[in-house]
Amino acid sequence: MIKTKNQYINREISWLRFNERVLQESADIHVPLIERLRFLGIFSNNLDEFFKVRYATVKRIVDAGKTGKSVLGGERAKDLLEEITAIVIKQQAESLEILTDIEKELEAQNIFIVDESELTPQQEEYAQQYFMRKVSPVLMTIILNDLADFPTLKDTAAYLAVKIVLKGNGEETNKEIRYALIEIPKGIDRFVELPSEGGKSYIIILDDLIRYSLNSIFNMFEYETISAHMIKITRDAELDIDNDLSKSFIEKISSSVEHRKISDPVRFVYDKRIEQDTLQFLKDKMHIIDTDSVIPGGRYHNRRDYMSFPSLGRRDLMYEKIEALPVKGVGMQGSLLERIAQKDFLQYTPYHTFSYIIRVLREAALDPKVRNIKITVYRLANNSQVAASLINAVKNGKQVTVQIELQARFDEQANIEYAEQLQAEGVKLIFGVPGLKVHSKICLIEREEENRIKRYGFVSTGNFNESTARIYTDYTLFTADERILKELNKVFDFFETTYKIKKYKHLIVSPHYTKTTFQKLIDNEIANAIVGKEAYIKIKMNSITSYKMVDKLYEASNAGVKIQLIIRGVCCLIPGVKGMSENIEAISVVDKFLEHPRIFIFGNDENPKIYISSADWMTRNLDYRVEVGCPIYDEDIKQELLDTFEISWSDNVKARVFSEKQDNAYRENTKTKVRSQFALYDYYLKKLKE
Repeated sequence: MIKTKNQYINREISWLRFNERVLQESADIHVPLIERLRFLGIFSNNLDEFFKVRYATVKRIVDAGKTGKSVLGGERAKDLLEEITAIVIKQQAESLEILTDIEKELEAQNIFIVDESELTPQQEEYAQQYFMRKVSPVLMTIILNDLADFPTLKDTAAYLAVKIVLKGNGEETNKEIRYALIEIPKGIDRFVELPSEGGKSYIIILDDLIRYSLNSIFNMFEYETISAHMIKITRDAELDIDNDLSKSFIEKISSSVEHRKISDPVRFVYDKRIEQDTLQFLKDKMHIIDTDSVIPGGRYHNRRDYMSFPSLGRRDLMYEKIEALPVKGVGMQGSLLERIAQKDFLQYTPYHTFSYIIRVLREAALDPKVRNIKITVYRLANNSQVAASLINAVKNGKQVTVQIELQARFDEQANIEYAEQLQAEGVKLIFGVPGLKVHSKICLIEREEENRIKRYGFVSTGNFNESTARIYTDYTLFTADERILKELNKVFDFFETTYKIKKYKHLIVSPHYTKTTFQKLIDNEIANAIVGKEAYIKIKMNSITSYKMVDKLYEASNAGVKIQLIIRGVCCLIPGVKGMSENIEAISVVDKFLEHPRIFIFGNDENPKIYISSADWMTRNLDYRVEVGCPIYDEDIKQELLDTFEISWSDNVKARVFSEKQDNAYRENTKTKVRSQFALYDYYLKKLKE
């Protein structure tokens, strides 16, 4: 294999290119206007999380005095921080231009986003009343000059940095200046709808409504001028868990989450029009240093709030909602457990309704013959029906075991609260495996039938979360196949006796077997290619960052194996390079829904082996998490998965091509236009009519 200078794409840079694809959606004039604003919010939210996690990790390497080249694809950590900052500054500037264009198009639709200087008398009166009634009672304002210690700013909260020049007789340069911070309240909608006038809709951003009210806030000062500019910081989100043996695991996670609030800042974003003396005052007080990413931005930060931009009753400016379909031949009436006993079936949300998972759990909770329910929990919805069904099962005398992952990033607090609620109701909780996160999405139900235990279960590529299931695409297999379920039970046994490593003939389980099993499956395709047999690999997943798995695919490519990859996010592999990866093609689909399934298809000499899994090919998924990959044995479901992969692969509307250029070029060809997410819905609609 040729060893090129660029054998891999750096993970952090590839992630920023993924977020650029999200930004492309906000720039796409074919995307409904309000949805474009929401994609702009997703771009901003993604960037916040990137700095909390990935940038913070690289910064830790720099702070430790190391280069990090071995784990960063050959790049020095310090150089990488500079490269990241340069890319982000460019992307931020582009996002501001896109926002300006969207606002102009909104005006053409009689929707106006106005600032504090553009209010009509009627709107001024409304703004004054709104501020006094809703905003003023919850506003947190701090005068900074006389404080011994600078206040701890909340991670990714937005603040207005206020400069007040007091009246006086001295020269301009000697006048007393007061600095203050106003925290933008999170409990109030960021977008305030003003009274409509003449058939036109008006919105003022909460920041501007506060700017309009500055005199009301600071009327105790006699000032000549007053100005307010937005700032925000992003903090390192890594959990530092202590080793105090006297604390429970919940206490340790709770303490670590609390400590996150005062962790080191890694990014400082400010309105580029802020006065230089105000900016310097803040940087000095906050001890912002060279290794922190300091990014000039626009008038408004926390653009993630655009994810919740109001619909204003304009359905014509939003994606048409689809009606989630039933699975063909699987009705909601009668016993789903009986239906599963007859034949496996596949749920593919959001094309299919998520209700099958809830219905199975509710039935198991009430069925007198069900003895045990075991399930893993990574992220749950607010007011989760899954949690409610499990509690209901306990109240009906079932033994319910929940493995809940308290270290699910940014869901730690929610999972702690669910853990306490479930435990109080009598659910048996398992808090993970030392040194490993449990990321698998599995459920096992044991039912007594004819004096023996009969098992039912489901395995998913995504979380058991009815809220995200509306926008995340994920497969869930419902099965009564004892080959699979007997081994699922082994996984739950491992949670309780972690020192005993189980053996699996059917499931692919991390951390012990995923990497080696997939490498063997690739080796099988290599062997077939060498003797002239048809050999191919088709994979759809979120990310591939493991250099060992990238190298294995390079090896397969050089042996003549044809490889098709659909990677939504990070891809460290470079396809299409002669002598290294010329038999590999890779695309990313970013569209209305978030692509989330993991599916692995190996040609296996015209008898395809197909797996769905919770695991991407990242080091953390292969070596540091409990993941479950499940074989598909039902021939009808095999064909369904082959069909849906081919539909996704055929996309030539929302597919971007991975290449060494990393330019996110849209796939272009002369074939009939295929927008895969829309085509997949049509595929399932057609199946219902057959």
